[in-house]
This record gives sequence, C-alpha cells and structure tokens, in this order.
Amino acid sequence: MLIYAQGAQLAQSQKAREKAREGSRLATSGMAHGIVQANLLTVPRQWAYDVLLYAQRNPKACPILEVIEDSGVESQLAPGSDLRKDIPRYRIWNDGKIIEEPNDVTRYWREDLDLVSFLIGCSFTFEAGLADAHIEIRHQTMGRNVPMYKTAIPCEQGGRLSGVLVVSMRPIKAERIADAVQISGRYPAVHGAPVHVGPPAELGIADLYMPDYGEAPVRLRAGEVPVFWACGVTPQAAITQARVPYAITHAPGCMFVTDVLNESYCL
Repeated sequence: MLIYAQGAQLAQSQKAREKAREGSRLATSGMAHGIVQANLLTVPRQWAYDVLLYAQRNPKACPILEVIEDSGVESQLAPGSDLRKDIPRYRIWNDGKIIEEPNDVTRYWREDLDLVSFLIGCSFTFEAGLADAHIEIRHQTMGRNVPMYKTAIPCEQGGRLSGVLVVSMRPIKAERIADAVQISGRYPAVHGAPVHVGPPAELGIADLYMPDYGEAPVRLRAGEVPVFWACGVTPQAAITQARVPYAITHAPGCMFVTDVLNESYCL
C-alpha cells in the first residue's frame, strides 16, 4: 500500500518538483529526505511490451513502480504532477542516440505515438536509510552526482531490448558494509542490496574514476570499499543498443521526486 507524505515532507517533495519546473538542472540525490524517487522511461506504445518484458526479466535493475498509458503525464505517485516538467533534466532519444537534454519535454511529448511511461525504482530512495544510519553518502557530501558505470554483465534480453547492467557506486567503510547491505536490501523495489562489493574489475569496470554517467568520485579513503548497486539507467543502455526510434528518459542522477514515503516499499 502506498503511504503518501503529509505536512512538511509533502512540502519538500512538491518543492523539489517546483524547482525542476523553474529550471533547476541539479541532481536530486538527498532531496526530499524519506521520499521515493524514480527513473523515467517513455516510449511509443509499440515498444512498451519490450520494456515490460525487459523489466520483468531484469527486476534488480528495472523494478517498475508505475506504468502510465495513453500519453498520460500525471503519476499516481505524485497527484497533480506532470512528467513533462517535473524532472530537472531529461534526455531525448532518436534511433538510440541522445539528441538533446532539455529541462522541459512538453514540446517533445508525441501524443501521436501513444506514449507509455515507466517509472522505475531508484537507489536514491534507500539513501535516506543509509544517512539515518550515519553511513556517509559521499556524492551528497561533495555535492556531486552519483558515479554510474556500464558493466560487462549482460542483462536478460526482453523482446527487442538487450544490453548490459549499469551500476551506481558508493564508497563505504569496510565495517559498515554489512549495515549498508541490510538497509538497502529492505527495499527491493528500488534495487535492493548491492550486486557487488569490492574490485570494480570483477564487473568489467576498467577505471573507477572514469564513470560512464554522473560525476567522477573522489579517491577512496583508507578503509573504504567500493560498493555497487544495480542502477535504473540500465534501460538507457538497452535503448542505445536496440536503436529505439524515439524515447524520453531522465538524465542520469536527475530523478522524478514522488509524494510517496520510502516505507511504502520497505520490507
């Protein structure tokens, strides 16, 4: 059952969306503490089944929170929202290539394509639990976007979609890794527990300090270990590989902030 924010928490989530409408292009990690955030993937209806199949076969990376049909723009996770305006930065895709990164996609909302939008769970959601447990979230401390990487791990093919797993990374003190695993593992709808702890080369990541998305992390400190979680940018790698003719997504790190409390998805 969805539990909606009230009072001050609701004001925070609404303010986050208002900032996006006002032109903010900032990453949303740390915004609206305790509120669910989501990735966006919008495709023509003729590609919707492929997305559903791909997500069903890769639930760790693509946990679907909501599907919005008929070119709809309002999410039930945030009554009164507008998916065309409420994300700080979007990506417009033609034939699997990014052609623009606007902060409003109203003029790109192709109703003639009968668009279907997918809101996919985001690891920014469980970051609140890490912070509450006094586990540092380095990209928040540094005011940066989280680093994200393409791995060498293939996802299960779904229809015409295939690609590799994308992961996000957070440096965690070795003695707090078990806590981070336990906390994030309580949120399977937003990627859950890490997929890997330790050497990035085991995931096929050549250089930890050269991410494919987001910003480069600061150097690991003594006693810290890189911890990797499945990432909702994974479908964007599939869009590229399948050369999907038209799509709209969030830009990595710039999420849709809902009005739903994290506890809605906590086991």
